[in-house]
Amino acid sequence: MQLGIDRFLSDPSLRSACRGRRVAVLGHPASVTTDLRHTLDAVAALPDVQLTAAFGPQHGMRGDKQDNMIETPDEHDARLGIPVFSLYGDVRRPTPAMLDTFDVLLVDLQDVGTRIYTFLTSLLYVLEAGARFGKTVVVLDRPNPAGRPVEGTTLLAGHESFVGAGPLPMRHGLTLGEAARWFVAHFGLDVNCQVVDMAGYDPTGLGFGWPPGRPWVNPSPNAASLNMARCFPGAVLLEGTTLSEGRGTTIPLEVVGAPDIDRDAIVERMRALAPQWMQGAWVRPLSFEPTFHKHVGTMCHGVQIHADHAGYDEAAFRPYRLITLFLRALREVAPDYPIWRRHPYEYTGARLPIDVIDGGPLLREWVDGLGGIEEREAALRRDEAAWTEARREFLAYPG
Repeated sequence: MQLGIDRFLSDPSLRSACRGRRVAVLGHPASVTTDLRHTLDAVAALPDVQLTAAFGPQHGMRGDKQDNMIETPDEHDARLGIPVFSLYGDVRRPTPAMLDTFDVLLVDLQDVGTRIYTFLTSLLYVLEAGARFGKTVVVLDRPNPAGRPVEGTTLLAGHESFVGAGPLPMRHGLTLGEAARWFVAHFGLDVNCQVVDMAGYDPTGLGFGWPPGRPWVNPSPNAASLNMARCFPGAVLLEGTTLSEGRGTTIPLEVVGAPDIDRDAIVERMRALAPQWMQGAWVRPLSFEPTFHKHVGTMCHGVQIHADHAGYDEAAFRPYRLITLFLRALREVAPDYPIWRRHPYEYTGARLPIDVIDGGPLLREWVDGLGGIEEREAALRRDEAAWTEARREFLAYPG
């Protein structure tokens, strides 16, 4: 299998858009070749490419910032002699001055296949900028570690944000290259967008979207493992709650817990409500003490999700349903528990973080209103079926 960056480096014909033009790279720590050279260094070494700038998304080009809403400043790479602009600092979209430093932008971002992961939104923003200012955008495609499955309700109109680029479900099942094609078509963008597809990539085959034997490099500080990427479409919801998602531990976004919940009663209620939503992975009781972030220095009791074992069943595993079931069971076991967090979240003002994350109020209303499991399942299936059909023409790999 060859990554988009590997093909770009080895085949001069794929660099035709760059000849005689100024080139920039949008990347992060996981922007590496198969032999783990960083894309920025590999592109800079090409004799037929004039590298003039670089861009870093949330957490920075080198992955320097740990948490959400911790901004990265613009920098200067003294070794390469180029500016490194931040798209998660003073701005989220490239400014005219930034855009004036290049003609072609190479986008090489390892994504995790979840709508809320902000690299997806940064991709849309640079495509929109390319359309407005006549820039060429070349996406160097990479695997989606969450695979092809689709899960979650569609983001509602009016709930777009930096963690909700458009009407996609939480687990969209696209690579960034496929998402770029969908963005261009859906938003009617008049942009020269080219995608260097991977060669030999089969997200339906062995590895469930992640090629066997390929090392994991953290695309952001808390994307610490392939297991995290598989759990993330559900675990990310916890950022909008008072429950810990494991930040401040060695297994962030693989766990859920709090000091003052009855973990055993919650799991028992989950099994009574919807055991089918707990299939495909193992759910293990555990206790943990975060060293920072929520409940710092306090023992939390909860569960860890294991999607990293031989018995993992991608077709049956539904992390979004699993975490929402945990929240619903908690509400039934402890009706007055303060589940929803109220704090600024990704620059969205007064909206509740859970509504921003889920793309609308439907999940919160279902948990608090104690709607039926069957009703919720029907709504999920409607949106999932609609998205599966809508994305079909944009799939570049088996699906």
